[in-house]
Amino acid sequence: MPKILAELLYSLPQPYHLTGDPNTLITAPVVESDVEVQSGGVFVARKGQIVDGHEFIPRAIERGAAAIVGERPIDNLPVPYVQVENPQEATGYLAAAYHDFPSRKLVVIGVTGTDGKTTTSTLIHSILQVATGGKAGMISTIAAHVGDKTVETGLHVTTPGAPQVQSLLAQMVANGLTHAVIEMTSIGLAQGRVNGVDIDVAVLTNVTHEHLNDHGSFEAYRAAKGRMFEMLGTSDRKDGQIKIAVINGDDPNADYFVNIVNNAPPDIAFPTVYVLYGMSEAIPHRPINVRYEPSGTYLTMVNWAIDTIPGDDYWKYREYQTEFLSPLIGQFNVMNMLAAIKVAQQLFGDFAVTYIREGLEAVKSIPGRLERIDEGQDFLAIVDFAHTPNALKNVLETCRKMVGDGGRLIVTFGSAGLRDREKRRMMAETAIQLADFSIFTAEDPRTESLDEILQTMADAAVAVGGVEGKDFIRVPDRGEAIYQACQMAKKGDVVIACGKGHEQSMAFGNIEYPWDDREAMRAALRGTPLKTLPTAKKV
Repeated sequence: MPKILAELLYSLPQPYHLTGDPNTLITAPVVESDVEVQSGGVFVARKGQIVDGHEFIPRAIERGAAAIVGERPIDNLPVPYVQVENPQEATGYLAAAYHDFPSRKLVVIGVTGTDGKTTTSTLIHSILQVATGGKAGMISTIAAHVGDKTVETGLHVTTPGAPQVQSLLAQMVANGLTHAVIEMTSIGLAQGRVNGVDIDVAVLTNVTHEHLNDHGSFEAYRAAKGRMFEMLGTSDRKDGQIKIAVINGDDPNADYFVNIVNNAPPDIAFPTVYVLYGMSEAIPHRPINVRYEPSGTYLTMVNWAIDTIPGDDYWKYREYQTEFLSPLIGQFNVMNMLAAIKVAQQLFGDFAVTYIREGLEAVKSIPGRLERIDEGQDFLAIVDFAHTPNALKNVLETCRKMVGDGGRLIVTFGSAGLRDREKRRMMAETAIQLADFSIFTAEDPRTESLDEILQTMADAAVAVGGVEGKDFIRVPDRGEAIYQACQMAKKGDVVIACGKGHEQSMAFGNIEYPWDDREAMRAALRGTPLKTLPTAKKV
């Protein structure tokens, strides 16, 4: 898909200064890493936390870069140079232009929130697969489904980089897909990784305590998620497509996101509208008669429709109810179901019920989300991705209902280094209050002291009445921690390892070591700790 440089630059919403020929032919993708440069491509040089991409411009040119984008004033390059104020913000637009703006050829559903993004995205994708006859793609924490294959999306990155996002969307278009679900993190939104994506439906799961180290304040964190809703008002309209926001009305921040939608640029022909879902009676789209049974979670959805009266000049509301089933369990999954249901109802109207039922029932589990590990033991062993205070609370409350008579709830978890420090205290407090026994352990300590992280958690546990040795212990090696949890478990107990879920590595220092909580749980159930981390005792 050759382009001339000027075509790419036309997509930029920010001013730029070009030195060189605007008619330079671009025959390879826009990239942010010099090692990924292909002959005829564009290299975007930007300042990172550790290295400055401008230092790699000579190497990018050696590899065949046809043009360079950066923020420093640079002269005398042998290829065109585009100086912009913010290269990180520019990358998505340039990549979208190179790939012929693939999101404009798809109905795109963006999902953001502190918790529940992956599950909600997966449920929406499953429903869309039914509704479109298999023509729906997805980019999530776990993987990207582009139609003909599944692509890994990274170790600790929920939203891939902007060039990868646009490439994946282009693959979906090439494979004849019509819809795409994209899981969008606050960091991904703040860093412009989804710039150049035209969003048709924006979904909010919730906003709770997380990533404050990255954003500086809760308000900045919330504003980063708000960017997705702002994008509704600036995206192209597709064949008269109304832009839709689906918002958790129970969340204390719901009004903030509603105001963004209401203040979107006016478009009388194709307005941006919002719907609220939740558990509160004040919310029109809510569940009643929620039942948790061995086969899964049943709920009856209450909706309101507008009826017009023939021959009259007025209309009235009519309430109607529909029952749905999901194999997933837990009240927090009820909220994820509600979000997915409302997206489908907004997109497909009266035809949605059949699609929703089949789509929900097709999702038996989510990798690393309340995932049961069975090695023939007489207690329940579970792995979950919960790594925020709210997620841990929800998971422990759900697991409490699974504990047998006389059984205990045993949880193993940690708190990541170089991340929000306040949640270390909050999560330890939550565990002491909701679990019978807690084991504090490693979870991506990175360059921080693991002992100091565990000390902070232990101090918080003691502050709310926990007694070390009785209510909790510290076991630095995660493999050993999960092993000890399984060793102490008896019939009727529930053992859960939280924080890593589906992830395939753990960061110590600047190195990613192979790690999988599910494999660690299996090894522990078989009687041996998994020993792939530097904290493991090698014998």
